[in-house]
Amino acid sequence: MAYSDYSLSEIKDNFQLMIEGETDLFPDIGEEKISDFLSEILKENIPLALAIHTEKARSEMIVTPVLIELRKMLNHRISLFSGVEFNVDKEKGLNGVCDYIISLSKEQFYISSPVISIVEAKNDNIKSGLAQCAAGMIGARIFNEQKGNRINAVFGIVTTGTNWRFLKLDDKLYIDVREYYIEQLGKIMAVMLQIINSEISRNPAMA
Repeated sequence: MAYSDYSLSEIKDNFQLMIEGETDLFPDIGEEKISDFLSEILKENIPLALAIHTEKARSEMIVTPVLIELRKMLNHRISLFSGVEFNVDKEKGLNGVCDYIISLSKEQFYISSPVISIVEAKNDNIKSGLAQCAAGMIGARIFNEQKGNRINAVFGIVTTGTNWRFLKLDDKLYIDVREYYIEQLGKIMAVMLQIINSEISRNPAMA
């Protein structure tokens, strides 16, 4: 078993987690100004990615540029990993390749303090990636506990590139009732910045 093999019912039963899907996780979020550079990239890339219509195209042409821009906006205080093995506990099925991981550290050679797990949704279906994302978030929480990282909550994102949905793991697994669209990129970026800046404020020595 691996992250991608889980269903939400297995997440609930295996880890004794309540799942809450009726909460607006970021009700008062504002909008972050998107740089002209990223705007120009996406203006060119989005139509092409949609025409190619593969997960790889959406990942490379939409998701990756957005996450690189996020890292730039944070003055490289975070590290970004793509397509990496993240084996935390094979007996519990918390192993396998993660699409993306954002770590609360400048260290780019290895994962040290994962704070956001990001999953590319299969077949343009956000729901299809929720369990895999949740499993990756649980793996990240256990990893942080093992390393003594004082991360308040682990977050997740399931995205098709054009659609984005956020998750939060603390006392429960929260699946945001809202879904954001690439046209709302200012809000998507604001959410990610809020998540990371909140943890940096709690753990200034990490970043």
